[in-house]
Formats: sequence, structure tokens, C-alpha cells
Amino acid sequence: MDLRQMEVVVAVADTGGFTAAARRLHVVQSAVSGTVRALERELGITLFDRTTHRVALSPAGEAFVPAARATLKAAELAREAVDAVKGHLRGRVTVGIMQGVWAELHHAVAALRAEHPGVVVQLRQAAVADIRQALRDGTVDLSIVALDRQQQRGLVTRLLSREDMVLVTSSRDGLPWTTPNCEVDLTHVAHMPLVDFSPGWAIRYAVDRAFRTAGVERTTTFEVNDIVAAAELVRNDLGVCIKPGSIANHFPDLSQHQFQRHAPSWKVMVVRPPGETSPAADALLQHIT
Repeated sequence: MDLRQMEVVVAVADTGGFTAAARRLHVVQSAVSGTVRALERELGITLFDRTTHRVALSPAGEAFVPAARATLKAAELAREAVDAVKGHLRGRVTVGIMQGVWAELHHAVAALRAEHPGVVVQLRQAAVADIRQALRDGTVDLSIVALDRQQQRGLVTRLLSREDMVLVTSSRDGLPWTTPNCEVDLTHVAHMPLVDFSPGWAIRYAVDRAFRTAGVERTTTFEVNDIVAAAELVRNDLGVCIKPGSIANHFPDLSQHQFQRHAPSWKVMVVRPPGETSPAADALLQHIT
């Protein structure tokens, strides 16, 4: 058994098929199939249950893939450690990002590229549950997230910022929710046409939590999966939206209103799995503030 065989099996597991794995690995499909069959013969087990329509991990494959991931990660760490000693930091850092959370990450990535051009940063945007799972199974090196304390169990965290959210409205006069700089309450917002973000977004999670804490029921008028789309709905007087002030500031033509109480808030942090991080991941962490 060698690292290449493990890499092929992991690729098939990740992509759900031999053809997709071949595309990821830039080889022909027959090479992927042959590698898997050879490893199965060597181990005396079947790693994948194959049907006409799908390829799924067998029970033995379910046990094999996490161990293979760990082995591949250890080999990558070893290579990066040697490169670091030689003064040529190389490697790959996979960063998970919750939808709606950015934390000016582009500045850190740009600084890392300038300092260590041999390091490749990959970004993977996903919902809350997917990010948590990726952190725990080690498929991402670190994440920029907004999670509560219970969701952080078993993970290493560092707080980046804490921020109350604001109600964003149109700046036009004559609408019942457009009084400039007025403070608002969740009870009042619940009766407004509300532009919400999709479940799985960090902003939606914080807003849902605030309404639950306040004991207020609300109805979502619009549900979108895009910051700009939300701003356009608000700009055209179709509704109001709750979002962090740091995001709302990107739309200076819209009005912002503070909450009197029960303000939705989030804590943005960088999170990584426990254990040793790679030199490349450490270098990126130094630039994330």
C-alpha cells in the first residue's frame, strides 16, 4: 500500500465516482479503477459498493478512508516541514468559510501570497453543519466561522471580533420603517416585510437565535442566498434586512438602525481542528487578525 493508492481511494470517496475522481486527479478513469482494484486485492476487502448508478463506500471503506486521510495529511505535514527548514515554504491550506462570514480574509491571503508564493490557499464555502463536519474530519485546515460555544467543542478557537447586527432599511422617506437613525425592537421588525438569508448562513443563525431569545415569532417575506440580492430588495422598498454593521457599511445608500434590546449578534472566530497545524496553515494564521 502506498500514498498514491490512498489518494485515489479518498478522491473516489470525495467525488462519489471513478470518473469524477479521474478528473480531479488528472488521469484516465481506467487508472483510477485499476488502482482501487489492486488495493482491494492487496487488502482482501471491498472498499466500494458499485452499482450501475452509484459508487458508495462499503463498511470496510468507511473505516479505511479516515485513516487514509490522516496518513496523507501526515505525509503532507512532513513535506512542508522539510520545505520550511530549507527556507522554501510550500504546501496547501484549505480554509472553510461559513456563508455570510468573510472577516476581510482577502487581506490575509494576499499577505501570505506575497510572503510565501509557494503556498496555495483553497477556499471552501459551506453551511454551518458542513463546516463543523469538515473541521472534525480534517478536510479543512482552518475555518472562519460564527459559532456558539457549544458548537466549538473539541475545536481550537481564536476570537476575531464580536459585533451586534443592525436593521437595514431603504433611505427613502414616507415608509413606516425609514425614520433615520431610529432605534428598533425585534417585536416591531417581526411585523415588517423581512429579507432573510437562507438556513445555514451564519447571519440567519444569529437572527434566528435572537428572535428565539426575545420570544418573538416572525415571518420571512423573502429568503435569499446573496448579500447583494438582499440589498437590492431593501433598496427598492420591498423589505428590511438584519445584517452585521460591517457588511451593511458596504451599502452606504441604505439606512442602519440599532436595536433597543435583544440585538442579534455574532462572534467571528478562526477555528481549527485540535493537534498540530501545518507550517503553511501557521503562516496564514499569522496574517488573520
